[in-house]
Amino acid sequence: MDNFDTGVADPARDADAAWALVEALSTQPREKPQDANDGVDLIVRHLESAGLPVTVYEFELYLSAPIHAEVRAGGETFRAKPPAFCASRPDGVTAPLIYLPEAGGGTPLDRNPNNASALPDVAGKICLIEGFALPNFTAGLEAAGAVGVIAINPGDRIHWGTVSTIWGTPEPEDLARLPKIPSAAVNRASGDALIAMAREGGSATVVTELETGWAPQKLPVVEIPGTESPEKFVLIHGHHDAWDVGVGDNGTGNACMLGVARRLWGMRGSLKRSVRLAWWPGHSLGRYGGSAWFADHFALDLNRNCVVHMNCDSPGCRDAVDYSSISLTAETESAVKQIVRTVTGQETKGKRPQRNSDYTFSNIGISGCFSASSMITEETRQKHGWYVVGGCGGNIAWHTEFDQMEVADREVLGRDIELYTEAARHFASADVLPIDWRATAAEFAATVARYDAAAGEAFDLGPAAEAVASFAKVCEAFHAAVDSGAIPAAAANEAMTAVARILVPINFVRGQRFTHDPALNTPQLPVIEPALRLSQYGPDTLGFAKAQLVRGQNRLIAALEEAAERLARAGAA
Repeated sequence: MDNFDTGVADPARDADAAWALVEALSTQPREKPQDANDGVDLIVRHLESAGLPVTVYEFELYLSAPIHAEVRAGGETFRAKPPAFCASRPDGVTAPLIYLPEAGGGTPLDRNPNNASALPDVAGKICLIEGFALPNFTAGLEAAGAVGVIAINPGDRIHWGTVSTIWGTPEPEDLARLPKIPSAAVNRASGDALIAMAREGGSATVVTELETGWAPQKLPVVEIPGTESPEKFVLIHGHHDAWDVGVGDNGTGNACMLGVARRLWGMRGSLKRSVRLAWWPGHSLGRYGGSAWFADHFALDLNRNCVVHMNCDSPGCRDAVDYSSISLTAETESAVKQIVRTVTGQETKGKRPQRNSDYTFSNIGISGCFSASSMITEETRQKHGWYVVGGCGGNIAWHTEFDQMEVADREVLGRDIELYTEAARHFASADVLPIDWRATAAEFAATVARYDAAAGEAFDLGPAAEAVASFAKVCEAFHAAVDSGAIPAAAANEAMTAVARILVPINFVRGQRFTHDPALNTPQLPVIEPALRLSQYGPDTLGFAKAQLVRGQNRLIAALEEAAERLARAGAA
């Protein structure tokens, strides 16, 4: 058993241990529920061999495991993959084909599709769409009456996916949103053949087979205690299940977290706050079921004590040397820029986190940073002729059986271990949390201005703009007082965390706190986002949209006033 009580950093040894876990996971499938549990046992053995304290939670998740799919048309049988949670139709569904190039977005990963109302009549038809099998497209086509969907992947490889819009375990009312039609993914060549048949008025049969139901799953957690405020913690998390062996998604992430845990355990005497690392089950087969289970069952602890969360998905992949764009909530951007500059020497900019990749904690109101970290450069992508994918550092082995050891890179993994270690240390050791609400105020101001311009004379978002400006002034005064020492660190940290619980949900969540929005992207300040669509309403329906905006603007202003009051109270005290 390794001993880290000396506190002496040994990055090479930690990288060796992480690489050994990548190698071990490269021969361990983690797709089926029991295989995923076997993968957890392997991860736990590596954690325990490093002397790390591990707690393993066991519970049941509602999972959907793809078994088989094929598409039959024109006397041919085309190889296919069924996305998780599509309807299982082993006997097949037969219907006329219709090709809908306009149903996709700008890229294969576009989660904000074009307006479905502009599509032709799809009732009773099997729809051919471009890109990956994603829930937004499938749900919209099902609602329009389609009886099946075939997603044409961009290249030779067929990618696994999921088409449920439900985040985590469904509530009874959510069950109606489970997909009721079969869907399948095919490669480019098969898609082109099917498009030709559709244009000639041909039909197809979509066959799908899945096993959907409850299954026991395991979730390991490592707790590294802080010395001053051990109840407060940074949460680092990533999924342990995978498609096939999933080396780059997310074996390297599992190993990165092991390396980070080893490093932090060695420096635990210098950490003011604790660091909690969690390996999630049910990422794909449960639509983020593991992280949703954790968010549900530890909601009050997270609400009281979590200062920031960091997702670790697909680090350490070959040729992934670009850190120029990092997912984060605006208030963490300044800190993340400093962290990336320190570790990599590169300059980065923040991008809004998408509604995926176990970014589960916005409903509670927790600031976040990182999802993927290192990515291949645009030049590398173009050199290989690759299209955009959602993981593996940008390697098109993502969500395929080709995600093997050649996707991983030992040197990149070592750098990503350093990046996440520095990020955790930065947030766990700082006297004052490196959170800047002035950046969020600036983002809100830009969003409100854009929505107000789109609304034109149809609706006035001036009150929201005034509330944002007022909040921005309070932020300036608050941060100036913190920087001068006029507000003690403990009071500043308490106020900043309280503001996160107010403003992260108003910016990322449509529903109520402690519930899970659908697995679809959420626009900035969703309560007033309908301002962008006012031009779509006629004289008989515009009043309904304006009533919605009045209510949304009220919610936004109330949240800003509450956040401003919380910061002002810290200054007054």
